[in-house]
Amino acid sequence: MADASGPSVAARDDLAGVVDLFGWLTRAELSRALSELAFKQRAEVDEAAIDAAIDLAVAEYALVPAPSAALSSAGSESASERETALAVGPAAFPTLPAGAEDLPHILEIPDREVDREALSDAVLERLREEAVAAIGDSDDERLETLADVTYDVEAWAPVDVDPVRTRILAEVDEA
Repeated sequence: MADASGPSVAARDDLAGVVDLFGWLTRAELSRALSELAFKQRAEVDEAAIDAAIDLAVAEYALVPAPSAALSSAGSESASERETALAVGPAAFPTLPAGAEDLPHILEIPDREVDREALSDAVLERLREEAVAAIGDSDDERLETLADVTYDVEAWAPVDVDPVRTRILAEVDEA
């Protein structure tokens, strides 16, 4: 799942592909799906690598936390499970890893959907909050990442990211 330099872009896109199969997954469900894939591929399960790959995918907006208002399901998840849901984010190019097509049968997860409008509003709010925090911390590396994400968000959803991008780029240019 990860090499010495950390999870690759392909790994993040594979995670997004697995999530895309279901509409959304909780972090625990995604971890279980990745463990099942490793088992199918006769690979050793490295929980730390799985956690790192998920963390990186979330940090780089390949996966995004989905608010409960954006989630629908034929199942009966608890509120706490829905709060930890992850959906495909704007920086992802979902790909299906080998063997993933069997995951819906293995995991027995009900059909799910994501309300893209509610999800895009949540992503824009998160982007604003992270930009403010990165500016406050003078975190130029994070600001560069967030600047890139603004273009992804703009292509992904009909939201106005220009004010956020303008503020981020002004900070980056001052550095």
